Amino acid sequence: MKKLSKFLKPFALMTAFVLVLVFLQSLSELYLPTLMADIVDKGVMNGDSAYVWKIGGYMLLVAAGGMACSIAASYYSAKVASGFGKNLRSKVFSHVSGFSLHEFDQIGTSSLITRTTNDITQVQQVLVMMLRMMVMAPLMCIGGIIMAVSKDAKLTLVLAVSLPVLILVIVILAKKGLPLFKSMQKKLDGLNRVLRENLTGIRVVRAFNRIEHEKKRFDVANLDLTETAIRVNKLMATLMPIMMIFLNLTTVAIIWFGGIRIDHGHMQVGDLMAFIQYAMQIMFSLVMVSMMFVMIPRAAVSAGRITEVLELTADISDPLAPKQPEAGRGVVEIQDVTFRYPGAELPALSSISFAMKPGETTAIIGGTGSGKSTLVNLLPRFYDIESGRILIDGVDIREMTQDDIRSRIGFVPQQAVLFSGTIAENIRFGKEDATDEEIRHAAKIAQAEDFIEAMPDGYDSIIFQGGSNVSGGQKQRLSIARALVRKPEIYVFDDSFSALDFKTDAKLRAALKAETGDSSVLIVAQRVSTIMDADQIIVLDEGKIAGIGKHRELLETNKVYREIVMSQLSEEEIV
Repeated sequence: MKKLSKFLKPFALMTAFVLVLVFLQSLSELYLPTLMADIVDKGVMNGDSAYVWKIGGYMLLVAAGGMACSIAASYYSAKVASGFGKNLRSKVFSHVSGFSLHEFDQIGTSSLITRTTNDITQVQQVLVMMLRMMVMAPLMCIGGIIMAVSKDAKLTLVLAVSLPVLILVIVILAKKGLPLFKSMQKKLDGLNRVLRENLTGIRVVRAFNRIEHEKKRFDVANLDLTETAIRVNKLMATLMPIMMIFLNLTTVAIIWFGGIRIDHGHMQVGDLMAFIQYAMQIMFSLVMVSMMFVMIPRAAVSAGRITEVLELTADISDPLAPKQPEAGRGVVEIQDVTFRYPGAELPALSSISFAMKPGETTAIIGGTGSGKSTLVNLLPRFYDIESGRILIDGVDIREMTQDDIRSRIGFVPQQAVLFSGTIAENIRFGKEDATDEEIRHAAKIAQAEDFIEAMPDGYDSIIFQGGSNVSGGQKQRLSIARALVRKPEIYVFDDSFSALDFKTDAKLRAALKAETGDSSVLIVAQRVSTIMDADQIIVLDEGKIAGIGKHRELLETNKVYREIVMSQLSEEEIV
């Protein structure tokens, strides 16, 4: 929690104002029982109605002032907590945006979502309570004890017996509750993961008729979280009855011994009434503390999880003195590159070397798991290589800023991703200041113009979340248009033509050749027909280069490539 306190600095003045308001509210509540004692002892006992009305008026003013302070404190504490939550969410989001794929794999997407939403909300709720109670509870407790002693010192021995026992109970329950709160947040992550997998994979679930299986998975995760929540609530639910028992027993003891002291003339009736009020205030201040003990452990767990994200540094960072390529336009050299995923025993890629030049198309083909997508993820520096070098126009990408690297690349991922918004907004995602003419031109090259214009609102047609209202081929073409609109030096197409029919594929490749003539083009493909005309074809097999050359050359000399070709094309098509 302390590590997150820096996010309160912009609200320091408002926080101080809240604490002052709470202080004034506490003083008003501590003063009211003394005024009531004066009314009873000096007004009612003496039959002085004027005094009763006078002090009663003071009580109304003090109560009204306390109420005004309470309302203002509630408003500003909520404002501070909301601003704190907003700033913290923004910081976590921007920090996570700088993570490499390794950090996402390490924490997990579902956990990051929980930490950015539920965990920050937990901390925010506790902050509101702390702003109100962290001054009020100790002030009411200490102030109540001082005022009770001023009314009758000997009677406070009753509190000296009950309060330590009550504090001990609160501490024991809080210590038992903390591990359960930690467990709850982890199980909430698990529930989010199951729910996210089910929703994103709903088509697969239904296609394989596994709805009941997914329901059982969700029920198991849900029941696990529920059982832990019930255990926590049972534990914390015992706190209030225990508090009430001690409160009532303490009140009975005060009335019993207070009655004896009144009988002996050591105490007045009004003072006893005030003493009972102060005892209640002391006990209720401990109730406030106990409520904080219920909330703070869970918030402490949440704060720890948020801090873990903020303290996690990305494996990939920009150099202190970045370099920029001086000349050239998209010359890429991959020199003896080896890469392995974190925790993997064997490298995913070993000793990869080749070059890409402007105006040429380089194609990568290979079997499943050969490392094709891994290789293209290294070029925009989504992962860092283990050894070797990747150069863009003679500069190692580790000596360039990530923004500089990625601004030179038009990347079309293997899984086409669209965002909720219009078609124009999705294409403009590739270039923020793209004109309408540039958007239409990119869509035309990507063979998306016909289906876009056939839609009711054309380029202003809405794309649903995840592109659920367009087909797989349409999503791929819009993703390609998004890359084309930025006119980069390097194009990377990661199996981006798989959902296209052969006719559209051929037309798209022909249009691309004219459009990307001055750029380096890297195509990863499963279909041989997509890459037959490439200037160089790189054949990957088990993370290693099995051959480099043109189609005819590889067909004659490379066994791996020949097997891939024979499995896809007929004798007539091969030639």
